[in-house]
Amino acid sequence: MSQKAKILLVEDDAALRETLAYNLTKSGYVVSMAADGVTALEMAKETEPDLVLLDLMLPELDGLSVCRALREQRNVPIIMLTARTGEVDKIVGLDAGADDYVTKPFSLGELLARVRAALRRAPQAIVSDKLVSGDLSLDLISRRAMLGDRELPLSPKEFSLLAELMRHRGAVLSRDLLLTRVWGFDYYGDARTVDVHIRWLREKIEADPSHPERIQTVRGIGYRFEG
Repeated sequence: MSQKAKILLVEDDAALRETLAYNLTKSGYVVSMAADGVTALEMAKETEPDLVLLDLMLPELDGLSVCRALREQRNVPIIMLTARTGEVDKIVGLDAGADDYVTKPFSLGELLARVRAALRRAPQAIVSDKLVSGDLSLDLISRRAMLGDRELPLSPKEFSLLAELMRHRGAVLSRDLLLTRVWGFDYYGDARTVDVHIRWLREKIEADPSHPERIQTVRGIGYRFEG
């Protein structure tokens, strides 16, 4: 099994920091945290993260300074988090060495997608080969799904569909997007195929399929995985 990717989260807002750390950990990452710029640089040397989520406005040492210092140390992907929306601020952040720029408030699904994209682009980064949500886990190498200590009898399409939803937990995925991601660009079937497979999945992973908690329907759009 491959090693989990390590993320350094630098955010001075305690509530946001804890929320992001919780969700990143649930998504399979190893998370370390810092609340100011000076501590961030110390922790970067200590933990050697695969990716840094860096707030722009920090006490002790601002995010731009931290970004420049990190760039001098190693070529780690850096995603800047900021409440500033101006184009100039984005340009300054990117010129300082950031790889991506996310404006607050942002959705959890969007942030996780950007994290995955940054890790994919980084040759030194290692992404977890497991997806875990409570007692539900998917092994992406062996393509085995477990609910507690029981293996789930998922078809190949059911496994791929569940994996796609879990990778983007918290994000709303449309039926057309799921159809393309799981069945392929050249599939010409009805989008209701997704609905049928969702129903089958719910029968296997939900405590009460008629009142699903994990795979939720977003009316008129598609589905969202919670957990």
